[in-house]
This record gives sequence, C-alpha cells and structure tokens, in this order.
Amino acid sequence: MKKIWILLCAAAVALSLAACGENRNRLQVSVSAPEPSETERIPQTAIFQEAGDAGAQEEEDAVMKMNVQVGDVMFSATLEENEAVSALMEMMREGPVAVKMSDYSGFEKVGSLETGLPADNSRTTTHAGDIVLYNGNQIVIFYGSNSWSYTRLGHIDNLNGWEEALGSGDVTVTFSLE
Repeated sequence: MKKIWILLCAAAVALSLAACGENRNRLQVSVSAPEPSETERIPQTAIFQEAGDAGAQEEEDAVMKMNVQVGDVMFSATLEENEAVSALMEMMREGPVAVKMSDYSGFEKVGSLETGLPADNSRTTTHAGDIVLYNGNQIVIFYGSNSWSYTRLGHIDNLNGWEEALGSGDVTVTFSLE
C-alpha cells in the first residue's frame, strides 16, 4: 500500500510539472522506493510524452533552416535559436525578405532591414558563411572573417560558390523559409 501511495504522489507531481514546465515534450521522473519483489516489479521511471511529438520535432527541424538567394544562386542556411531569428522568421512567413547589400572592407556584405530585430550582441569572431545582425537592423553576411559585437543569425551550410555569388559589388540577397 505504501508503494502505491508513493507512486501516486510521484505521478501527481510529474503531471503538475508537465503542465507548468517549458519543455512539455518529454519529462522524466525517477521515484525512489524500496526494491519490489520480482512479482511486484513496477517501472520506477515514468516518461510522459505528448501525442504528435514526432510531428512537432519535424516541424521544429524544418523551421530552423532558410534559403539565401544571391542573384540566381540558392544556398541553404542553418539558423540559430534566439529572439532575433524568431523575429526574422516572422518576417519571412509574410514573404521573402530582400536586402540590398554593399561590400564592406573586403570580407562582408552589409544591408539594412526595413525594421529592427531584437539584438543580443556578444563579441564574436565570424567566418565565411556566417550571417549576423549588426545594430539591430543590419544583416551582415561574411565571405571573410571579422571580430566584432554581433547577434548570430545563422550560417551557410555549403560554401561552394559562396564568394563567387557575392561578387565584389552591390548585390541583392533574398532570405526565405525553406
């Protein structure tokens, strides 16, 4: 009877935590009780998983990528997880975001967005293919390297043809969801 009471209390706590927690997809609770006999053995670990978890994971994976079109060449980029990326994704859900970009210092292209994004700048060393936010309203894409205070947005997955596509002058870059 005591074992059942302990398990019921643990289940009630687990359900309460599952309803309040930020990560509702998976919650693991371990219950410590005296070792039951072989015939009384009840699993001591309960895992609660929402229905449709596989579909939610696929959706999460799908929204963490974007297309970056430079002229006629399309690249794929993996996005970071931060507020600036969430805001950029909202913009892209309304339609592709085209940014006219200019060359700066021979290692990056810079262009202004129509609206600002939430910045969370930190000292960063960038590399070719990095996509960052500067001053909250400027997208910077790198074909070289630089160290400055930026908010990371993403990174080009495959750099084949990246520098050639960017060229040496102004270029329009279109960001869209895959």
